[in-house]
Amino acid sequence: MKPEAAIVETHNQFKVYTEFYRNPAAAKTIILVNGSLATTAAFAQTVRYLQPRFNVVLYDQPYAGQSRLHNRHDQLICKEDEAQILLALIEHFYAEHLLSFSWGGAATLLALAQRPRRIEAAVINSFAARINQPMRDYLESGLNFLQACDRNNLGQLLNNSIGKHLPSLFKRFNHRHVSNLAEHEYRQMHFHIHEVLTQDTQCYLACAAAIEIPLLFVNGEWDEYTTTADARLFAEHARHCQFRTINNTGHFLDLEHKAAWHDTQQALLGFLQPAFSLAKANNQQPSAKQHGDGARARAAI
Repeated sequence: MKPEAAIVETHNQFKVYTEFYRNPAAAKTIILVNGSLATTAAFAQTVRYLQPRFNVVLYDQPYAGQSRLHNRHDQLICKEDEAQILLALIEHFYAEHLLSFSWGGAATLLALAQRPRRIEAAVINSFAARINQPMRDYLESGLNFLQACDRNNLGQLLNNSIGKHLPSLFKRFNHRHVSNLAEHEYRQMHFHIHEVLTQDTQCYLACAAAIEIPLLFVNGEWDEYTTTADARLFAEHARHCQFRTINNTGHFLDLEHKAAWHDTQQALLGFLQPAFSLAKANNQQPSAKQHGDGARARAAI
């Protein structure tokens, strides 16, 4: 099913490109929050198992994808801005659930800390409570390549670090995507990484402490950048949280192979829909061709 595309204006400031996958039989709506550098295309595989059960909303940040043509790029957007955009979209689409990936978790936690009245539960994928050394090394290298506008090395960095467990087709798409971004996107990402490296990540723990709804943190077993152990630090702060580790999988979870797709699906739907049928889920596992057709990896700094 093709999505309904629309431009949503938030706070009379940003114009955000959205895709709404409508399901007339669904009782709930879920918004998916991208990692940095990614667009709506990044969630192609995730939509396959969500849309049969939810209305699904995807969107591009104002500086990226199909939003960038509708916005001026004379100011940099901080994570608080992204949280406000998300809160506006929650109200616009009457959403009950959130699902974030990688650094999309920062804006998601900030938004949830404001206790939006509609949201009932949220899933935080590939996010951790601290910047460990492998992540710091990756971010500092990315900062240098962005500063120099070194497109080729930035693409290689992504594929050799957090993307190293991706299939080769996804790596090729990642490199092509990252190396062809507009210069304002590079400036935005440089600003974002500088924020991440210089600000105290304790703010995310404080956000978790303010959140009252159930949270599920999902991390890959092989992900050395946002590890399961670092994600579990949220357990000391969040009131209602669960944790799932996807075996034999790195940072990109359901994009890395079919078993990871299946296991990520099971974790997410088992949390959001406890009565979810395992048999039906097995019937939805994508073919090898479908998995290849969705080769839009979640480029994330």
